[in-house]
Amino acid sequence: MHYKIHAIDVKNALKNYIWLLEDTTTQEVVVIDPTDADLVTAFCEQHQLELKQIWLTHWHRDHTDGVQALLAEQNLPVFGPRDELSKISFISNPLQHNDHFHFNDLKVEIIATPGHTLGHIVYFIEEIDTLFCGDTLFAMGCGRLFEGTAEQMYHSLNRLAALPIQTKVYCTHEYTLANAEFALTIEPHNVALQERIKEVKALRDAEQITLPSTIELELETNPFLRTESAEDFARIRALKDQF
Repeated sequence: MHYKIHAIDVKNALKNYIWLLEDTTTQEVVVIDPTDADLVTAFCEQHQLELKQIWLTHWHRDHTDGVQALLAEQNLPVFGPRDELSKISFISNPLQHNDHFHFNDLKVEIIATPGHTLGHIVYFIEEIDTLFCGDTLFAMGCGRLFEGTAEQMYHSLNRLAALPIQTKVYCTHEYTLANAEFALTIEPHNVALQERIKEVKALRDAEQITLPSTIELELETNPFLRTESAEDFARIRALKDQF
């Protein structure tokens, strides 16, 4: 496939990544959850990329702060959650569950994942086995319940767990090591988890990114994807909040 995914490390306190999806035949790109416009513009200039679309997963400022400055530079379509239009006024293409649209020849499918925020959506591209999941699913973790309920998040995560196992998971924060350390307190005898922690520590020691993950890896090592009920999920989420 003639598509490539780039990461911009924002290097902020929240450890955000900005993802860019490039069509390598045209050098056109989409930016997902742009925290900082200057970083995006500089990256595009350095790599001679043309920004064509902005995709937003939810309204939190560390995911949307760069949008208005990018729009000041050029008129771009902004895709984002219909249910958060009141909080993200610059969405031009509002989306809800089961909607789809195209970036060049790629079909992009929308999955609603309420929990972290009530309107959170994720972007799934089956053709390139790619999921941009914002703050719903993390490597060995999941987002905090700022607005939604444990039951909502449990069902949202189940939707993602049902995706093809080879799907690559591009979440928006470098929380992997802390999540791994918590996961080990829940499943101390999980061999796959023990192996994964070693790999993650080595990557972080070398100041390397730990993403993307895959659905298969998350099903093996993520305690939040391995819960069997909303009640079980709520119990583990409460433990993580105190960790």
